[in-house]
Amino acid sequence: MDKVWNAGCACGQLSIRLARAPRKVSSCCCEACQKRTGAFVGVTVFFDEDQVIERRGEARVWRRTAESGNGLDYSFCPTCGSTVWWRADARPGVVAVAGGCIADPELPGPERIIWTEHRHPSVRVAEGVREYPKGPN
Repeated sequence: MDKVWNAGCACGQLSIRLARAPRKVSSCCCEACQKRTGAFVGVTVFFDEDQVIERRGEARVWRRTAESGNGLDYSFCPTCGSTVWWRADARPGVVAVAGGCIADPELPGPERIIWTEHRHPSVRVAEGVREYPKGPN
């Protein structure tokens, strides 16, 4: 049986279930991710839309425009405020899930870290992880 990934908000009201291995796991040091997560680094787990098995709960959506000019729609829990997943206009058919919302020790670590020009001095990068001062090309 394929792996099923469960991601949910802090209060448990909003969740998403996804099948199979993620496309990619990425860390981001941009200021928007720092503000969204309240941490120095955000972790994003990318899945194809056809990997979504189920969404449960009420989500509110907040739209922002990235430095690139592309729009992003963040789905978050209106009760606890946790951002659980989002979509980027630049990546149709892809669902990005907040890594911290997937409480599973089998989740692979990030293979890259982006926007390192905003990296906090205390953030250490694991050996073999590709670094990008801005977004990857």
